[in-house]
Amino acid sequence: MNRRLNPDTMPAPASRYSQLVEVPANARLVVLSGQVGLHPDGSTPAGFEGQADQVFANIMAGLAAVDMGPADLVRLNSYVTRAEDVGKLRAIRDRHMAGHQCASTLVIVAGLAAPGWLVEIEAIAAKA
Repeated sequence: MNRRLNPDTMPAPASRYSQLVEVPANARLVVLSGQVGLHPDGSTPAGFEGQADQVFANIMAGLAAVDMGPADLVRLNSYVTRAEDVGKLRAIRDRHMAGHQCASTLVIVAGLAAPGWLVEIEAIAAKA
């Protein structure tokens, strides 16, 4: 099982994530490419919330394909194009993570690969 840590010698996390995640020896490691708010049919949901929910649906589908789930996530790197969406992303992430707190980075960027995309998240998961 992955061990989540927030040592007293480091600043407390700014939201629901862990400062460190230790992966045990001999764990399977899975790296997911950046996921955007695309449905399997290629359509993009309208609005930030719809896109962010679809990003997490894509991440969870990828994890399920390798017999993993949110508890196996070690790291999320999130990119949003608008600062005003940071709070929304945190709330959506918390809902999809079901209480699991992996290491996390959130960056505000000028744009993503397609002009209508508002959020992209890449993930790393590990399972013993």
